[in-house]
Amino acid sequence: MKLPVSQKDLEKVLGEMGIEDVSRTTIRQCSQLGSILEENSGEKFSHLEFGIPGIPACPIGIEAQKKALDAGVPSIYPSVHGLPELKQNASTFVKAFIGIDINPKGIVPTVGSMQGSMTSILLCSQLQPGKDTILYICPGFSPHGRQPDLLGIKNIFFDIYEYRAEKLRDKLESYFKQGNIAAILYSNPNNPAWICLTEEELQIIGELATKYDVVVLEDMAYLCMDFRKDMSVPFQPPYQSTVARYTDNYVIFLSGSKIFSYAGERIAVVCISDILYQREYPAMKKRWGIGRFGDNFILNYLYVNTSGASHSAQYALSEMMKAAVDGRYNFVKELRNYGLRAHRSREIFDANGFHLVYDKDMEQTISDGFFYTVGYRNLGNRELLEALLRCGVIAIPLNTTGSGQAGIRVCVSRLLTDEDFTLLDEHLKLFVKLVNT
Repeated sequence: MKLPVSQKDLEKVLGEMGIEDVSRTTIRQCSQLGSILEENSGEKFSHLEFGIPGIPACPIGIEAQKKALDAGVPSIYPSVHGLPELKQNASTFVKAFIGIDINPKGIVPTVGSMQGSMTSILLCSQLQPGKDTILYICPGFSPHGRQPDLLGIKNIFFDIYEYRAEKLRDKLESYFKQGNIAAILYSNPNNPAWICLTEEELQIIGELATKYDVVVLEDMAYLCMDFRKDMSVPFQPPYQSTVARYTDNYVIFLSGSKIFSYAGERIAVVCISDILYQREYPAMKKRWGIGRFGDNFILNYLYVNTSGASHSAQYALSEMMKAAVDGRYNFVKELRNYGLRAHRSREIFDANGFHLVYDKDMEQTISDGFFYTVGYRNLGNRELLEALLRCGVIAIPLNTTGSGQAGIRVCVSRLLTDEDFTLLDEHLKLFVKLVNT
């Protein structure tokens, strides 16, 4: 079988996988589908679907973890509070690159940011009677939206596409004033659109979170990756933008996966604001005998679902953060490779008639980074994705990210060589011929 894959052969594989609508597949289903088509065709596909690191893991972390393993930490349970030196080094790291102060006590290691977000939304949904719903600013990381469904927690979302700047205030307030929103979650820079919330927008979120007593869950998986400004120098502005400058009701997720390309060890930290950590909630006191937000997060909600993150990986993350603060490891410089890949691949999509879907941060064109979104003419998500798959391109549709727009997410992490970019161009030219025949 050669490309393009026939519609009949595509439908055969979809049927075998039990998929009725390709635009409703999960990331892993879409990847599996593409891999089957790739194997059946005997042709190499362009893999744009998985947000996996495309840069080698930070060697400083590897050495620190090896040292910890040799010292015997695998036989010792990690403290659920976290390794003391990790908590301290993470606190300093936050100060150096985000420009805010968080007490080491409120910095807690989790099994990736996914566990951090899941634990946070569960806790937030039970903090106060009547506040039982999680609000998502979309498009977003699709598994985040599945977490409350899995836990049986109410959740709602909206697409930010038409609600930038001051329009965001009215949209958020329309939800917040109902009184049922416990927390709001978003990523910044955004996965999948790579839009970056402006200071004005973050201030709006922070002010409304304080006014309506909503906890802001801010996912910084792509810390300092808005490459339009240089955030590589520790303790010097510009810093990573954050809602933490505008409210005390915040929790930040920092993951080692993309920042240090340490995805395989599933290690992250949750950073709880000092004031939120200490806040007492009567409903928590009545339910668990512990009223404080931070103590409940660690001792009740986090402990019972893992009892601590990987002991040796905590040593790795601690040392990587320390090296970044000390200037021994410039993680931002390493990550700029993603921006170069995005720029090159965006030129290829543009040359083949595609357009950016989420294209602006107000008046600024979005940064070149880990992700971006493209559409083709007036093709809907299903029609677009089926045609791309037939022509050797694997990606995920935007509707699975909570977006109301038509298009796909492009991840550049697996575009590694000149051959990969040449192949992408060939696949897109084949796509253009297919849909215009």
